[in-house]
Amino acid sequence: MKTIPLRKDVKQSDKWDLTSLFKTEQDWEVSLSKITEIANKISEYQGQIKDSAQKMLEVLKLNEEMEQIAESVGSYAFLLTTTDAGDSTYQDKQGRYMMAAVEAQTKTCFIVTEIQEIPEEELKTRMNLPDYAAYKIFLEKLLHQKPYILSEKEERLFALQAESSGTAKKAFSMLTNVDMDFGTVKTPEGELPLTQTTYSSFMENPDRNIRKEAYTKFYKTFDNHKNTIATLYAGNVQQDIYHARARGYKSSLQMALYPDNVPEEVYRNLISTVRENLSTLHKFYSLRKKILKLDELRHYDVYTPLVSEIKCTTPYEEAVEILRNALSPLGKDYTDILCNGLLNGWVDRYENKGKRSGAFSAGAYTGYPYILLNYKEDVLRDVFTMAHEGGHSMHSYFSAKSNPFMCYDYTIFEAEVASTFNEQLLFEYLLKNTTDEKMKAYLLCTRASDVLATLHRQTMFAEYELKAHELVENGTPLSVEVLRSEYRKLLQDYFGPEMVFEEESDLEGLRIPHFYNSFYVYKYSTGISAALALSDRVLNGGKSELEDYYKFLKSGGSRYPIDSLKLAGVDMSKPEPIQAALNKFADLVEQISNLKI
Repeated sequence: MKTIPLRKDVKQSDKWDLTSLFKTEQDWEVSLSKITEIANKISEYQGQIKDSAQKMLEVLKLNEEMEQIAESVGSYAFLLTTTDAGDSTYQDKQGRYMMAAVEAQTKTCFIVTEIQEIPEEELKTRMNLPDYAAYKIFLEKLLHQKPYILSEKEERLFALQAESSGTAKKAFSMLTNVDMDFGTVKTPEGELPLTQTTYSSFMENPDRNIRKEAYTKFYKTFDNHKNTIATLYAGNVQQDIYHARARGYKSSLQMALYPDNVPEEVYRNLISTVRENLSTLHKFYSLRKKILKLDELRHYDVYTPLVSEIKCTTPYEEAVEILRNALSPLGKDYTDILCNGLLNGWVDRYENKGKRSGAFSAGAYTGYPYILLNYKEDVLRDVFTMAHEGGHSMHSYFSAKSNPFMCYDYTIFEAEVASTFNEQLLFEYLLKNTTDEKMKAYLLCTRASDVLATLHRQTMFAEYELKAHELVENGTPLSVEVLRSEYRKLLQDYFGPEMVFEEESDLEGLRIPHFYNSFYVYKYSTGISAALALSDRVLNGGKSELEDYYKFLKSGGSRYPIDSLKLAGVDMSKPEPIQAALNKFADLVEQISNLKI
């Protein structure tokens, strides 16, 4: 086995180049001090915003300067800590940045409150002044929130309660990640620890006995703590409902969707459209049972790969050239910018000791849209990961280049579109250019599983969240029995008649961390739906369709997400994009059914 290098031993060419943020450490220190310096200047304006358009403009300019500096300072510190968590100097930078940011927020929090106190007509007049052009969208979104902003004293009470309101989420994390002991699993390599992290690996193991043992022990541990976890989740739901009612929203769902101006129909259309197409999902599970040659399909059989990982080697530089070809429908400008970035400074490429696992893209207004990878040249999925994170980074690149700082950042609703779009183009390219039947089978099965995990499974989670909140809003407490009963109904509906569940299978509803970030998971489903629809539109269209997609990439935070996606040619307020994605999944299932595996 290769030795995992220390950070200091990694070649400079394999690291990202952070000088696009700060040329020297001293430059970073100077900028860190400026955060507090500008916050102090802003604090001198307290009480002056309401009655003076000029004072308000001065505050907005200072606040923009402070936030842009803070973003760069924070991004630099964060990126350093992800490359070596054990480096105390990196932790020190992160800690000092957090202290400065919190202090600045405390000194400047009056800005939003005072702007909200300005009469609406007066605020609109100011927004339309030429000098306010860079802040108009920021102020429009602030005005959108006004109906649900409370008095200064009430908002202060909410702020004071902010930390304690996250207790359920923190307690769930500590309980499931630290305190709960899941034991070990017998493998040919010996007894291996079963944890929240290793559980997914065990579920992918080709040995069914290993999968069964891991599954049984994992959920047995949750069974031992089911009442505590059910109480924590019920408390989290109660917090959502309290906040919604206190602010005057008609429901917790409306409160969650309102900031992005997303109609409730988007959420409900997603659930109803996926439900109308569950027969195709059931067909896929029947295929899984057949391909795996099982007498009965169990819940611990649904994640093991239908085709084993293809043995191939793709050096990093070769992967970049594959992306250059696969993403060519987006034009030479796109591929040149991305590939040059992947080769020259955007990416921290390989694993080293202390480096964060997985992958991410961290774009900011200043500097490169950085990408962290742990690239392995013998894992084909890592090429897809490169395409995915490259999509995020190009979205960030175009957003930052095309908008003022105060409205450049796009929402989470839009975030997964460009990344999944790139994955789909890569899949189409590799499938089209292979004559190897095993490779074709691997690509089709892997893609179908990925779409299922993002579209169907996240929709099931979204339906569960909605049901849990509506039960409480209509007067039904969330006991462990109620939660398990509702989740089991969903399991049976989504997995279909081929699935044989264990007694403890419905405990899955108690282990999903995303449920403590309420009404979040549906964005994965809408994101992949938009991406699949847009990739078809670009691949089968011409110049105008490509230009529309670029309008979306460049829109940043200048529009609400539904409007931003309409620029690209997809209307997520209607069920058609969801149906199109489901049709794409049905086509994958049909192709898999014709394979000789």
